[in-house]
Amino acid sequence: MIQTIEWKAIPREAGKKSEVKQFRNKGYIPAEIYGKGHENFHAYIPKKSVLSRPHGTFLINLVVEGEEEPKVCILKSIQYNYLGDEPIHVDLYEVTFGVELDVEVPIELVGTPKGIEFGGLLEQHLHTLLVRTVPRQIPEEIKIDVSNLDIGDVLYVRDITPPEGVKILTPPDEVIATVSEPEEAVLEEEVPGVEEEVTEETVE
Repeated sequence: MIQTIEWKAIPREAGKKSEVKQFRNKGYIPAEIYGKGHENFHAYIPKKSVLSRPHGTFLINLVVEGEEEPKVCILKSIQYNYLGDEPIHVDLYEVTFGVELDVEVPIELVGTPKGIEFGGLLEQHLHTLLVRTVPRQIPEEIKIDVSNLDIGDVLYVRDITPPEGVKILTPPDEVIATVSEPEEAVLEEEVPGVEEEVTEETVE
């Protein structure tokens, strides 16, 4: 079952830039919550909650100040500052239990390809899969065993068997991983120097 965590939130009014700045200074990040069949909602979320989020896909019980029932959400996106090291905005998607939704799930490659023993190189080309399922059946991640891959083998999306109740939407011909041939060192060929024969002319 997918992991569920709890985040606390404070309601906010959109468009108040001075208020956003004040809450940023207090350690909060503005967030937008939306979803099919749900009204858009604006809030502030503690930055430390975003920074300490778990790996993979997870559900969020969003406990909003002043509301009795939490909003159940998934993390859709995080916007960062220009340096890419500080979250400045969060988008959450509010889900409805029993209603399917499309979500990106991380891929985790497990095992060591047998082609590695012969100098092959494992290359991962795809890091997430788009899947459709109900909220409670969203996988935290999809683990794929690559131990049988030999040099020259290609692993496609069509080769993956999804968990029960999960449909993969990523195109079946997309490449997930390959084991490439070892790179051969290119040796520079030595070009022999051309010796010039100097003929000493005798001047009579």
